[in-house]
Amino acid sequence: MKPIAQQNVTFDLAAIRARLRSSDGPRYWRSLEEVARTREFTEFLHREFPERASEWIDGLSRRHFLKLMGASLALAGLASCTRQPAEKIVPYIRQPEELLSGQPLFFATAMTLGGYATGLLVESHNGHPTKIEGNPEHPMSLGATNAFHQASLLDLYDPDRSQAVLHQGQISNWEAFLSALNDSLQTQERRKGVGLRILTETGTSPTLHAQIGGVLKKFPEARWHQYEPINCDNVHGGAQIAFGQIVAPQYRFDRARVVVALDSDFMFAHPAALRYARDFMNARRVTAGRSEMNRLYAVEPVPTVTGSNADHRLPLRMSEVTNFAIALGAELGVGRGSATNFTGVSDQRFLSAVAADLKTHRGQSIIIAGETQPPFVHALVHAMNQALGNTGTTIHYTASAESNAGNQVQSLRDLVDELKQGRVEVLLILGGNPAFNAPADFAFAEHLKGARLAIHLSSDRNETSALCHWHIPQNHYLESWSDARSYDGTASIVQPLILPLYAGRSAHELLDALLQSHPRTDYDIVRTFWQSQQRWNDFERGWRRTLHDGLVAETAFPIRQVELSLDQITRAAPRSAIGHLPSAIELSFRPDPTIWDGRFADNGWLQELPKPITKLTWDNAALIGPATAQKRAVSNGDFVELEASGRRLRVPVWITPGMADDCVTVHLGYGRTRIGRVGRRAGFDAFILRSADSFWSGLVTLNKASGRYQFATTQGHMVIDSAEREVYRAGTLADFLAHPEFVKESTRTPSAHETLFNPEAQLFDSPRWAMSIDLTTCIGCNACVLACQSENNIPVVGKAQVARGREMHWLRVDSYFSGELDRPGMNHQPVPCMHCETAPCELVCPVGATLHDHEGLNLQVYNRCVGTRYCSNNCPYKVRRFNFLQYADYHTPSLKPMRNPNVTVRWRGVMEKCTYCVQRISVARITAKNENRPIRDGEVLTACQQVCPTEAIIFGDLSDPNSRIAKLKKHPLDFSMLAELNTRPRTTYLAKLRNPNPALENVA
Repeated sequence: MKPIAQQNVTFDLAAIRARLRSSDGPRYWRSLEEVARTREFTEFLHREFPERASEWIDGLSRRHFLKLMGASLALAGLASCTRQPAEKIVPYIRQPEELLSGQPLFFATAMTLGGYATGLLVESHNGHPTKIEGNPEHPMSLGATNAFHQASLLDLYDPDRSQAVLHQGQISNWEAFLSALNDSLQTQERRKGVGLRILTETGTSPTLHAQIGGVLKKFPEARWHQYEPINCDNVHGGAQIAFGQIVAPQYRFDRARVVVALDSDFMFAHPAALRYARDFMNARRVTAGRSEMNRLYAVEPVPTVTGSNADHRLPLRMSEVTNFAIALGAELGVGRGSATNFTGVSDQRFLSAVAADLKTHRGQSIIIAGETQPPFVHALVHAMNQALGNTGTTIHYTASAESNAGNQVQSLRDLVDELKQGRVEVLLILGGNPAFNAPADFAFAEHLKGARLAIHLSSDRNETSALCHWHIPQNHYLESWSDARSYDGTASIVQPLILPLYAGRSAHELLDALLQSHPRTDYDIVRTFWQSQQRWNDFERGWRRTLHDGLVAETAFPIRQVELSLDQITRAAPRSAIGHLPSAIELSFRPDPTIWDGRFADNGWLQELPKPITKLTWDNAALIGPATAQKRAVSNGDFVELEASGRRLRVPVWITPGMADDCVTVHLGYGRTRIGRVGRRAGFDAFILRSADSFWSGLVTLNKASGRYQFATTQGHMVIDSAEREVYRAGTLADFLAHPEFVKESTRTPSAHETLFNPEAQLFDSPRWAMSIDLTTCIGCNACVLACQSENNIPVVGKAQVARGREMHWLRVDSYFSGELDRPGMNHQPVPCMHCETAPCELVCPVGATLHDHEGLNLQVYNRCVGTRYCSNNCPYKVRRFNFLQYADYHTPSLKPMRNPNVTVRWRGVMEKCTYCVQRISVARITAKNENRPIRDGEVLTACQQVCPTEAIIFGDLSDPNSRIAKLKKHPLDFSMLAELNTRPRTTYLAKLRNPNPALENVA
């Protein structure tokens, strides 16, 4: 039998709705199959492993499988053709004189995504980066990271990275390129750069900005264009309308009591998401002596990480979100609209309750619009925040961190027009992939041929590189020097941790070739720029301090005073309200939650990471709601054809509870044709339908097409029957304040006289390690899953193996729906190994491969394991993973630089699982012993704990009564999953609390 996710069952959605409304319906459910209780689901539920799980894939040879593993199975060598000159980097910690080979060092650096920087600490073993953490001193990181930061390590060692300079597709070298470039520049210098054009992605680098300024001064007729497929054009446009200038709103979620997110995924997709998620959840955390909690309303077309954590969520199409904003403004006395503008939603209670809640919390609220909403909505949101007194308290404005902030789509349009007219003689493209991700109506790939000399700097030979005359391999950020600003303006220094693996160059070096006859190194360029800024009296001391800290102190932008123009906002308003148009299907585009805009498509870690809501892997899909699926008579895996302006996309459907009606969402970034072996032709290219006029949404026709598609999703894997056992606990803040013990009473562990097990008979040495996971503050971002994979050398298995239920992640995040099918509540629950004190896995192992150590940890001895899988069958939590095949290449030497040397690389036929990062415990134990002291509370951070943006995971020593973990175990919200089984897990949870508005009782 195949896993349930591969059955592509046709559902009776009416029967599912009826069951959810009935008393015998499940309170929490993970998939439509679970609610329908299909025969396939019931059979799969009662099997630990599907039928034929141990057999090889039909028709696929082992040799071909190993070729498909890509970056997880074969990494490149570490030596480039030439050795770079020595450059000094500064460790984040002071290196001891007695440092022995093998002991790790941490270096501060930064990674940019969408141009904005996040401060990082990177662990290095013997000069090889092995793990990425957040920089606790960086204001936009606060010690946390997201999945993209964690997985960027794999990109460094990707064997499919570009490794040589190419000219017309043939291998060349840097010197030959410089010679050809100089010939063209001599002509451009005589003509003042009239035919020179530079195209970059979003830029926040002060050094790069200064370099481009130097180029434009040397070539005054040259032009600089910017384009990023996931950009802030609408944010900038809204500020321009509201204030007459481009400014960046800075939000203080820690001060807000009420937050309204209008199609904004500010906890996951915003440039300041790590900081905003931390601030928001700190104001939501239930602690001793604190009985207040903020409240979040979300209005959005497709479920997002932010929306899934809302106290009330209203699914609306994107056009209806605009109408909602107009109506909300009318309720707050802003604009010339009225509540009648709020069309398409029958529930007016939601609008009235939100407006009343905002008025009650004047000066303590935030309304935030997402980057996908049009500029007018952003401008209207600024006006509403000012009317509520939020400006200056929960919101202030600064300059934009972008070096050339403006309309990037228009900038690219101008470049395409010049290419059409044959006015571009030299085109320098620094990063990006516009031939793949530019608006389809621009036909950028076709018009790129109009440039007489096209040069592309890129880390891989992608769709754009294939069309350019010269391709220059780009260094990874862990191989190069640079700088960049965060969303608040803080400047960070990017310093490398390893010499370039290949013959790559940085954008700084390439631009310097336009300015200098003998180009400098990127280190010299960055250092010289900051020396020219005269920020420090003693430059060397200030420079070293900056490299140590990873940021330039006191560079965050100051607050800027702005003046709102209501007349400008009124003139920008739509002339009439946007109607519901029940016969139309509205298409919305979103960056993919795992591969973003396609730049991470060759990253096996991210491809296999389940997406936060759908749990799809290795694919994108046309996401539609149950009501739309019922009207269109389609089910999971059915192909549909989407058509807009004569462009067609054939894509399979995935039914997603919580989607707005008459709406379909497609994630961007899939369907790559020029990429490494991992991401080649995975998924479907949504950029085909994206145009400049429908950049984030537009109307399409949707018709059912022939054929079926097999998805690989983990939503139905490792399922625990929630109909018989309530594995998830949640309630409201009002319930908790009225009756604090309501969770404890429903999750009672058997007492001593009810069981033969004597808890006092099993004694452990100090410390006694344990974990607590706060479900209220867990946002379900999946960063913990990637951190665990990176820390513990967990391999990628591929789509076909995921489809068989063989993914190897030691930690999973289960998503539970509750309530109605079309407007469900959404909940997230990380599930690592429970480290049970009476572990069922230990009783059945015939060789003693799973056992307790002297500190109570449930360990796995790989050398003893003979692969019986009895332990997995006897685990009620389904958290153990079996190496069915040789997923990790144990013998290839080139794998070693990326791997954590303190963690064993497992082989075929053994069971593995979460170990509470026992290697980190060992390091802390040795350090404490050498210093003749006990291990301090908080000294041991597991990988999942350290990465968590909201600090939802806490780990520590139960034997210390003053430790944070010991206090959390006594919290009234503390509960054990499946406590009635008497497994006495060391991993427990704090039940999820929401803070619903009493005026919206019984509304999701």
